[in-house]
Amino acid sequence: MRNSPSANARLINFLGSMNLAISLLVVVAIASIIGTVLQQNQPYTSYQIKFGPFWFDLFKSLDLYDVYSALWFLAILAFLVVSIATCVGRNTPGIIRELRHFRENVQEKSLRAMKHQKEINSTQNANATQALATRILHAQGFKTRQKAAEDHTVVAGMKGSANHWGYWLTHIGMIVIFLGGLMDSRLPIMIAEWQGNLKPETRNIPASEVPAISQLPDTSFSYRGSVDIPEGSRANIIFQPVRDGYLVQHLPFEVEVKEFRVEHYSTGQPKSFESDLIIHDKTLDAPLETTISVNHPLIHKGVAIYQANFGDGGSELKLRLHSLSNRYASQDIDGKVFRDYTLTSSDQQYKLEINDFRLFNINDMEDSSGKIEKKNVGPSVTFKLRDATGQALEYQNYMNPLSIKGQNYYISGVRATPNEPFRYLHIPVDPKGSMERFMRFLSNIQNTELVKQSALQTTRNSMQQTTVVDPTVEVQIVESMQRLTEQFVTKGSEGIMAEIAAKFPQDKQESAAEAFMKVLNAALREVYKETLKQEGMTAEPTEADWLFFDDSLLAIDKLPAYGSPWLVHMDSFKQIEASGLQITRSPGKDVVYFGSLMLTIGVFLLFYVAHRRIWVWIKPLDNNQAEIVVAGSSNRNQPEFERYFQQLQDVFQQVMKQEVKHVDSPTNH
Repeated sequence: MRNSPSANARLINFLGSMNLAISLLVVVAIASIIGTVLQQNQPYTSYQIKFGPFWFDLFKSLDLYDVYSALWFLAILAFLVVSIATCVGRNTPGIIRELRHFRENVQEKSLRAMKHQKEINSTQNANATQALATRILHAQGFKTRQKAAEDHTVVAGMKGSANHWGYWLTHIGMIVIFLGGLMDSRLPIMIAEWQGNLKPETRNIPASEVPAISQLPDTSFSYRGSVDIPEGSRANIIFQPVRDGYLVQHLPFEVEVKEFRVEHYSTGQPKSFESDLIIHDKTLDAPLETTISVNHPLIHKGVAIYQANFGDGGSELKLRLHSLSNRYASQDIDGKVFRDYTLTSSDQQYKLEINDFRLFNINDMEDSSGKIEKKNVGPSVTFKLRDATGQALEYQNYMNPLSIKGQNYYISGVRATPNEPFRYLHIPVDPKGSMERFMRFLSNIQNTELVKQSALQTTRNSMQQTTVVDPTVEVQIVESMQRLTEQFVTKGSEGIMAEIAAKFPQDKQESAAEAFMKVLNAALREVYKETLKQEGMTAEPTEADWLFFDDSLLAIDKLPAYGSPWLVHMDSFKQIEASGLQITRSPGKDVVYFGSLMLTIGVFLLFYVAHRRIWVWIKPLDNNQAEIVVAGSSNRNQPEFERYFQQLQDVFQQVMKQEVKHVDSPTNH
């Protein structure tokens, strides 16, 4: 009874099995697809917005946001390397034997049993036939060995041994690729975190305030990060994203952005961008000046600097804060992007956080024919307004008026969270191209005395037309107009409808709402006329004036949900652009390239080079002639080898005939 294999043998057989290697490769391929489709190392808030809380938590538990540094992925890679190495080590001795042995001890019975074999009679003696067979095989590119026995001679030929080199190159190439990837992985960072020597920073603070435990020295073996450098500024650090935080990686030199340039298409879309850089390195006699662009990086001391993107570098903005409530004063601010400003008022304090400035905004706009087309709508500023409790709303305000269905409006978008779409406030533009009329009208309807006078004038005119003179009714109507106007400004039409629903039965709410809106509209129209008079207009309002009035009411109706006591308008700006650079040090990159070259060559040898063997069995006959058996085998592409063997046996027969003619020709004359 055969002894069962030992535990070590079973372990080696398991690690070196083809099934295990293929299974691990499939898992690695799936993980790589996930890492390619799912953008890696983004802020966790971006993933939360994109996937929602359930899927965000699930993907986070699987480390899918940083697949290539996940423990399970590194473990699979390590297991795969061990499996491939075991497979190579186990099969190499057999391959070496296969390459060294020509199998010249083959038996005639075995040759005749082969699929590809042919018996040929030769009129030459055995020695001449052996020399002839050897010449034929050499001409076909075979290496040969001969073995002579008492009753026969064997000529064994072999070529295509590079096919087995393909086996080594493919397997060792994969190991080299994995080791190169490991060289550029975050394994050292992970080990430092486990040891408690490194901790990612999660706060949004200046780099100078990042603690030492969140910083990496300029001698780090490998790194990959990004930094935005404004024109005329320099930096010697990059930020490496790590899960929900970052690490500050110091560079062995300083990078200065001398000038940044960007070209745009006619639509405003960026066409190309490049940066003029100055590298300040203490080891250089003079600073290194160069220009980089997309796909044309600078490589200095093994560190590659790529032109990745661009953004704002702290543009200077002149902002006008138009008061939307008479409780607050309008004010002007000379601000900069990425700066915060404290806004004070009589009863509450706000903080204005300027987040971004964009010179071009490509939006879908509807033209006069109703066709939607992409159009550059000009500059915009994005900011947050944070109240004393810490609650903030995000705004995006456009500098220039936008034309919507033939009417011009100043547009302001607002949203509570980044995953919400912007809700837009449309401020109509007056004949002067400004929002002065709207702001004056809004201020007037908040002027209690002016509203009272307008309501009184409207009421008296109406009562004179109906020949009703009743001071009590007059006072009630005036007070009703004042109250409705105040509710409209503070709560909007929804607030008025809510009050109607609370005070009237359901069957009378519709008629009550109609009556309330008529009273409100009459009061507001009178205030609007007064606003036009303040502009110096003495004639009756035109149709365009009343259209402006309707647009103004729609805007005022949305103000209670706007959430800001000011409308921030950008009057002018000085753009300062920042070049977005991605800086990497990847010593494993060349190792990966070398492994990829090995893998490519190996695959080529495996698929396009066949290991072939040809045997010629030569048996002498009594009449000084010989009988030969030609047989052959190949390790791949049997149909093609069958065609080749047919051609080879034709060569044998043809050459045999030529040799016979050459020998017999003298006796025929």
